[in-house]
Amino acid sequence: MASLNSPRRTATVHNLRAHRSLLAALAILSALPSAAAMEQESQFVFNTFSFLIWGALVMWMCAGFTMLESGSVRTKNASVICLKNIGLYSIAGLMYFIIGFNLMYVDVDGWIGSFEFFYGSSAEEAALLGGDLDAAEAVQGQGYSKMSEWFFQMVFVATTASIVSGTLAERVRLWSFFVFTAVLTAVIYPIVGAWTWGTGWLGGDDGWLAGLTGTAFKDFAGSTIVHSTGGWAALAGALIVGPRLGKFRADGTVRPTVPSNIPIVTLGVFILWLGWFGFNGGSQLALGGAADAVAMSNILVNTNLAAGAGVMAAIIVSRPLLGRVDLLAGLNGAIAGLVSITAAPDILDHRWAILIGFVGGVICTAGIRFLEQVKVDDVVGAVPAHLFAGIWGTLAACIVGGANIVSQLIGVLAVGAFVFGLSLLVWFVIEKTMGARVSREVEEIGQDTGELGLEAYPEFMLMPDPDLIPEQMPEAAAEPERPGEDEGA
Repeated sequence: MASLNSPRRTATVHNLRAHRSLLAALAILSALPSAAAMEQESQFVFNTFSFLIWGALVMWMCAGFTMLESGSVRTKNASVICLKNIGLYSIAGLMYFIIGFNLMYVDVDGWIGSFEFFYGSSAEEAALLGGDLDAAEAVQGQGYSKMSEWFFQMVFVATTASIVSGTLAERVRLWSFFVFTAVLTAVIYPIVGAWTWGTGWLGGDDGWLAGLTGTAFKDFAGSTIVHSTGGWAALAGALIVGPRLGKFRADGTVRPTVPSNIPIVTLGVFILWLGWFGFNGGSQLALGGAADAVAMSNILVNTNLAAGAGVMAAIIVSRPLLGRVDLLAGLNGAIAGLVSITAAPDILDHRWAILIGFVGGVICTAGIRFLEQVKVDDVVGAVPAHLFAGIWGTLAACIVGGANIVSQLIGVLAVGAFVFGLSLLVWFVIEKTMGARVSREVEEIGQDTGELGLEAYPEFMLMPDPDLIPEQMPEAAAEPERPGEDEGA
């Protein structure tokens, strides 16, 4: 038996150690491609999960809009608001799946994408789900699941349609609104998106606005593309449909319409605020590394700061502008601050987010007063909060967001002219064919009873509105069947 310290034993041990080291080195080398593949797969999973979870949070904004609008209207119209909001979300999803996404992202030639119908998973994804493991590398190379991107984009178009709903509440016909929503989500919004976000945020920008003056039009998450688009469409509808009965008295004064449920309105704004973290944070469009995580953190902080600044600005200026410290102005100030920062929430100096949101709150409050003076009836203040603040936010991206002022101005004007002009035409056609506005009788008794035969608060007694009783206000009896801008009270 050999000694443990014999030369033969020592050589054998050295040989075994060398052999094991060689095997370990070979194992590491052979594992390198697998490690790289795992890293790519991890990025694919995180990017896809990011689209899905942020998209679900943005979808929850529909609940916020529903609460905001149903609490802002009188009780006799709350049920219709609920139906309009779940209806518009459903229509947006269907139309964007049928044609909208393709027009916006597929084979964009600078102006518009493909007119092909329907959208679906890639061939590689279908093969992978069918059991072809060789397709895994091609799928991972996409960077994210195709349908996760579609889902994230779809909830944005639903947000655009929700803006129109609030402005036209209490007098627009249900099915007329649904028809306009279908056109907005299938054609109008996708074309605007094709001009700007082109073939997909992760795949580069092929829209014609991308190459202006050597600097692409910047709209990180949609101050113009989403919010101003919705605001322009809402403004066009308000001009065609007209104001609510008695909203503007014969002497030009404004008759206030008190919201039916202020706590619900407040809850709606908080839900929107929460959803905006998905709206802006998800627009980073990737979660594949430390840089994306840091960027998302900055985006969420800027979003929160801008909203808070918008609230305080609106409260401060509401007394001199509106004659009172106005809760509803403060709530709209939050939305205006959120809209304002949406064009460039990725800025690094967070102090600028406070300034941008503050100015947005002032603009929104002043905009509410301006619309009253020109006799445009916007029930929830959506036009000042989304359109006016959206324009400001798009231009504010030039301050520290790296945008070019010429590109931003051209983008604002081009989108405004296209969306407002086409929306005005669509609303005009709807008015002449099926009627955009409910009858006077339906408006007086409420759309819940007149269109649905269902009351949101059946235990409440519906009291007559003294400003709309002809015996008390003779000038009201002389009004035409379809009121114009100046309504007798």
